[in-house]
Amino acid sequence: MTQDAPENPDYPLQINWSGMTHVGRFRTNNEDAFLALTFDAREIRYLGKTGGGSMGESDFVFAVSDGMGGAKSGEFASKIAVEKITRLLPPSFGMAAQHLEAGFSDVLRELFERIHLSISDLGRYYPECHGMGATLSLCWFMPGWMCFSHIGDSRIYYLPKEGEMLQLTHDHSHVGWLRRSGKINEREARAHPGKSSLSQALGGGNQKIDPHIGRVSCQPGDRFLICSDGLVDGLWDKRLNELARKDLCAESLVLAAVADSGRDNTTAVVIEVG
Repeated sequence: MTQDAPENPDYPLQINWSGMTHVGRFRTNNEDAFLALTFDAREIRYLGKTGGGSMGESDFVFAVSDGMGGAKSGEFASKIAVEKITRLLPPSFGMAAQHLEAGFSDVLRELFERIHLSISDLGRYYPECHGMGATLSLCWFMPGWMCFSHIGDSRIYYLPKEGEMLQLTHDHSHVGWLRRSGKINEREARAHPGKSSLSQALGGGNQKIDPHIGRVSCQPGDRFLICSDGLVDGLWDKRLNELARKDLCAESLVLAAVADSGRDNTTAVVIEVG
């Protein structure tokens, strides 16, 4: 999804966020991970679970990853995915001022390919890491824009101040395709036995990846939600929309999903542009 330039692309918008991850009610380890950081041309600074800042002098990145592979390898894969994000970002600072002509999609594609290679190499060389993989959904905020890249079945939702909630990302699964094509509804998708079978992931034995990359313009009052599939398993779209708009509190979303399901690790990051 790509939009036209925002009305005030040079306006240094405020940003606020909240993130939380929970192991769930039945798992013994948490294979989810989330990331919050800010960066400029010189350095990267990791952020806390909640906070606020200005996009006047730095960009912001938020991401959620869900590891796969059993034992501890899935947990390791998701951590690799979020930690590798820091390598390419500082040289890419200032793309908003350059009207994104520097190629944000090229930066994000290279980032995902490097993460994919790192996870795949570990899977080849270390038996305990064989078959491990991860989803990754990333949002990169700069003045007036949110650029995103995604692979797997974690999700990014766009909740405009005026308008309906929209799932920006495509679930990389046959069930996701069926839902997007209108062949099944939300209830049927949630009950489908193949809903967790991914066609694409980072690592996981995949030879090539084709991440979903796009951008949307941001206006004050817009919100975004990044989440793992554990959140969606616990909350229907209508309830998810209600809670994400109610307050800027990832904890409310996560605890509600865990109470209703809790079968999987559950992670959410909520971001509001002000």
